[in-house]
Amino acid sequence: MTGITALVRGHITRLFPTDRQEEVSRLLREDCGESLPGAAKASPDLLERVQCAALKVSAGNLEKLYDAIALAQTDWRDLLVAAGFAEDTQAHKHWKS
Repeated sequence: MTGITALVRGHITRLFPTDRQEEVSRLLREDCGESLPGAAKASPDLLERVQCAALKVSAGNLEKLYDAIALAQTDWRDLLVAAGFAEDTQAHKHWKS
């Protein structure tokens, strides 16, 4: 995944102030995407789901985003559970930030 999807970008825009949005995008691209353990061959939809989970758990707080990404780097499935996205593979598409 070379970029951030429109869905993820929309959540970033709604959750974070303008001066933090590029940093948040970079963190998600570099640290919460294909580089996650076991995610090298993950579908773009799964990566979007994990990134949305990180954003949801962060609630617009940069420190909480760092914590969410650290959780994803340990086991991204735990992050999906924390965000309430584990049971429904489409839940991240219906979440409103």
